[in-house]
Amino acid sequence: MAAAMRVTGAWVQLLTDWLDRENLPAPALRTVLDSRSPADVVPLPLWRDLLQQAVLLRPERLAPGLEIGAMIQPRHVGMLGYLILTCRTLGEAMLAYQRYETLFYGQDMVEVVGQDDQMLVRWPGADSTGELADSVAIAALVSFLRRQVDTPPVPTRVAFAFPAPGPSIRAAFETFFGCPVQFAQAHTCVAFPVHFLGIALPHSDPSMRSLLDRQAQAMLLALPDSDSFDRALQQAMVRLMPEAAVTLPRLAAELHMSVRTLQRRLAERQLTWRELLDRTREQLARHYLADLSLTLGDIALLLGFSEHSAFSRAYRRWTGNTPARARKQTAMAYKTENAV
Repeated sequence: MAAAMRVTGAWVQLLTDWLDRENLPAPALRTVLDSRSPADVVPLPLWRDLLQQAVLLRPERLAPGLEIGAMIQPRHVGMLGYLILTCRTLGEAMLAYQRYETLFYGQDMVEVVGQDDQMLVRWPGADSTGELADSVAIAALVSFLRRQVDTPPVPTRVAFAFPAPGPSIRAAFETFFGCPVQFAQAHTCVAFPVHFLGIALPHSDPSMRSLLDRQAQAMLLALPDSDSFDRALQQAMVRLMPEAAVTLPRLAAELHMSVRTLQRRLAERQLTWRELLDRTREQLARHYLADLSLTLGDIALLLGFSEHSAFSRAYRRWTGNTPARARKQTAMAYKTENAV
C-alpha cells in the first residue's frame, strides 16, 4: 500500500513565519503549529486545514497561498533545501529535488522532463494537494529558485490542476509568476526554457553536496516499514550525527519532547537510545561503505565519530571486521561483477 501523502513539520513552519509577518496572534492556530517539530510528519489533511484557518484571517487577500509560499527558506524543506543549495546548476538542483521528493511528501510524484525547448517540472493532477496547498508549494518552488541566482529565471508557463478562479485572482497569479498561468490542467506544472538547466548556482559546494547527498540517501532508508515515531527518530539521528551531537537531550529536543518521554517511548520498544544509535550507525556504515566514492574519513564524519580510529573500533565491535577490510571486499566484488 502506498504511503499516505504528508508534509514535514519544517514545512508547516512556513505558516508560523507568515503569521509573524502579518502580526496575527491566532493563539489556537499557533498552539497546533508550535506542537510540531521540524522532524514531525504532518498528515496532508491537517496541513490543508491549518492553511485554511490561516488565510481566513486575511479574507481581503486575493492569493494568500502565493504570499505564504514566497516566504520559503532552506530550513522549511530541511535536508532537501540545503542539498539543492550546494548543487552546481539549476538542472542538477531539479534532479536532486526529483530524487529526494519522498523525504518531503512521503511519495515520489514529481517528473522533470524535457519537451522540445522546455524543461517541465510536473506532478499528476490526480496527486494534487488541493488548491491552497498547491498554490503554496508552486509559489515556494519558484521563489526558492529565484533567490539562488543573480538573474532570477522566469517560467514560461505555470499550470494547476484545480479549477480556474475569478479574473482578479487569475491576474494575481500571473503577476506573481510573471507568465501565463493555466488552470484545470492534467498536470500541476512549472515550465522553464531548457537552457535554464545550465544556470550556475552561487553556493555550489561539490564536497558538501556529496556529504548531504549521502545523508539524504540515509534518510530515505529510514522511510519504509517504520511507523511515524521510528521514522522521525532515525531521521533525527541522521541529521545530528555529522555534528557529533547525538545525545539524549539533543535527540529529545529535536523530536520536540522531554527526555523522560523519549526514554519511555524507547523503553516501549525495549531499546535504549545508545542501543538505537549503535544499530542505526551500523546500518548506515554498511550502506556508506558500499559507496566507493566516500573515504573512510567521510564515513566516520557522517556517522558522528570524532576520528577514524573510533569508527574502526566500533565497526569491528559490530561486525568482527574492519572498515578497511570491508571496503576492500566491496571493491573486489564490484570489480568481479563488472569484469568483462
